[in-house]
Amino acid sequence: MQSGNTKVLKEMNRKYTKEQYLNLVEKMKAKIPNLTLSTDIIVGFPGETDEEFEDTLDVVEKVKFEQVYMFIYSRRVGTPGDRMENQIPEEIKHKRFDKLKALVESQIQENNQKYVGTIQKVLVEGTSKNNEQMLTGRTDSNKVVIFGGDKNLIGNMAELEIVSEHMWYLKGKLI
Repeated sequence: MQSGNTKVLKEMNRKYTKEQYLNLVEKMKAKIPNLTLSTDIIVGFPGETDEEFEDTLDVVEKVKFEQVYMFIYSRRVGTPGDRMENQIPEEIKHKRFDKLKALVESQIQENNQKYVGTIQKVLVEGTSKNNEQMLTGRTDSNKVVIFGGDKNLIGNMAELEIVSEHMWYLKGKLI
């Protein structure tokens, strides 16, 4: 999505509007009940007003993305954005980023709750980065799950019961 404002999307050379995006999401969610979506969002694109940034927050609030990759706009020499007037001051970009991050984190916590007590098929990727005694894998919605198990499971699918949620991962147990 990158921005929730039609004018900013046009400046980013995107060929859709906020309304078209929300309409498409609504159609997909109607056809796919457990649909999860992720997106990239750029905060502080040149010329973005406070009101236009609020449109981005509005879309995030409505869509309730499973994951959001958030970036503060940074100038890159030779790009159209670099030549645009009305570059946003760093302080404003960081304030907007913090506001977006707070909203996204509140939604992640809410979204993660729906996994607790469910059975998930997880692709086992390897050992946990933080604890060699634990394994890590991903659900079909790309949620990271940490669980105990034999290293022979790496590269295979495993059925797990999700026992708890944490901001950036779920904890599971083999069933």
